[in-house]
Formats: sequence, C-alpha cells, structure tokens
Amino acid sequence: MKNVLVLVRHGESEWNRLNMFTGWQDVDLTEEGVAEAHRAGAMLKAEGAHIDVACTSLLKRAQNTLKIILSELDQDKLPIVYDAALNERHYGDLVGLNKDEARQRWGEEQVHLWQRSYDIAPPGGESLKDTAARVLPSMPSALPQSSRPARA
Repeated sequence: MKNVLVLVRHGESEWNRLNMFTGWQDVDLTEEGVAEAHRAGAMLKAEGAHIDVACTSLLKRAQNTLKIILSELDQDKLPIVYDAALNERHYGDLVGLNKDEARQRWGEEQVHLWQRSYDIAPPGGESLKDTAARVLPSMPSALPQSSRPARA
C-alpha cells in the first residue's frame, strides 16, 4: 500500500448494541466491537498497510479501535493525534434515546431525515453538513507538519 488514507469507524459500541443514539456520549466497545477492530487490523496487515500518522477523536470507542488496529499492525508505539474535531456527529436531544422509541415519538420519516439527510439536524444536534464543516478543516492541522499535504 502506498499513500493511502485509511478511515475506520469504531467497532460496535455498548450503545450501538442497545440501539441508542450515541453521538458524543463516551461509551466503550462491546466484545464484538473489539473483535471487529481486530479483524480490521488483520485485514490492513494482510494488505501490507503501514501507518505513518494516526488520528482519532476524544471518544474511547474510537481510541480503543485505533489502538487495537495499531497492535494488529505491530505499530503500538506510533504516536496518536487526539482531536475533538474528529468526534462523531452530535445527535443533540436524541442522545441516549432508543432509536425505536425515537421513531415512535417523532415518526419514522422524521427520524430518517435526521439520520440520513445531509443538511437537516436533529433537535440540538448536528447535521452531516455541520459535522463535515467541523471535521474536514481539522484534518490538515491534525497531521504533523512533515505529513501535511502540500498547498498550492
């Protein structure tokens, strides 16, 4: 693998298993989430991946997923950049609610819009557009100077 950007979502979290909106709630991985992270690392290793720069959010499910992957790649000593701007989407008032209960309360169509629309945010939360506006500018600044892309 040469000059490849690897983006990995965390493995199954405790609240994923409970079908709850998680957002910035700092819940950990389930046993299945740990296994998923190990499989992702093994897949990357099989492809010959070598990580030069590792960045993650401040959420332990993402951090633990990354640490497991780096361990699978025999790169546990690689420095990691932690950045709150990389946290996943904030679901606002939906955080902590069971997704089925939210559908009963607001309707299937409304909850679907909040989850899948690009520019419609749940109450008190972020749309995907808002999340992209937060995450994308942080990418170059999260990288060490020697790894930043050249600017024209």
